Amino acid sequence: MNRSGAVVTGAGRGLGRQIAALLVERGHTVLVTDLDEAAARAAAEELGPNAVPRALDVRDAAAVDSACEALLSHADSLDVWVNNAGVLVSGPAWTQTPDTRRLMLEVNALGTINGTVSAIDAMRAGSGGHIVNIVSLAGITAVPGEAVYAASKHAAIGFSLSTLADLRLAGVEDIDISCICPDGIWTPMLYDKLEDPAAALSFSGKLLQPEEVVAAVGTVLDRPRPVKTVPGWRGIQARLADAIPRLGLSAAPVVVAQGRRTQRRLLAEARRDQDVSRG
Repeated sequence: MNRSGAVVTGAGRGLGRQIAALLVERGHTVLVTDLDEAAARAAAEELGPNAVPRALDVRDAAAVDSACEALLSHADSLDVWVNNAGVLVSGPAWTQTPDTRRLMLEVNALGTINGTVSAIDAMRAGSGGHIVNIVSLAGITAVPGEAVYAASKHAAIGFSLSTLADLRLAGVEDIDISCICPDGIWTPMLYDKLEDPAAALSFSGKLLQPEEVVAAVGTVLDRPRPVKTVPGWRGIQARLADAIPRLGLSAAPVVVAQGRRTQRRLLAEARRDQDVSRG
């Protein structure tokens, strides 16, 4: 019986861990990778015997290739690779250090490239598979306060779609690449951003729960599509703002103000909860 394998990056906690759980439930042996080895190990222990932990820095192409080889020592094939690892540091680009800008570009863009290329090599040698890249609505349109993050996500989606086109031109029909582009997700990436005005746009829509994005991953695995926005209506807004930049830029103050109101509300709720727990 073929043991199907999957790799999830940034799977030690939050969204990545829940995606790994989905893949375990679907019968895959899952390599749970994270920069934080302890987090990867704890997540794998919770997910059971079909989850294997591994420390991984997605910026290191050789380490990514080694992770792929490690998965294939536990499974017969690589069927799914999810590039989920990501870093968000908010603020205008001119306020960030070169190291901070480089970190976001390398983790979010280069990490996605490294994982995708490694997966393609293994899938071409096997019987095909599906690569799912967790991008963001920030990969589709302008995001005030998150310029470098948006740049890294634009790079990720541009690379993904171009590589999918290259696969088809090369006659490769059994490898799919899907980009999931969610709105702001209530995960550890945003937990410490409630008092950060630069992160307001991430709070300007209805904050998603990780389960909603996990469901989107399941949807594209069952019915592959190049891009899926979550929720769909925010994807329409983002594409419209991208198609008419002047419109998107003029609407930015309104959208940011909405995000700031959500931040203040969530912060007030969090403080009330703390007060209740102390009392």
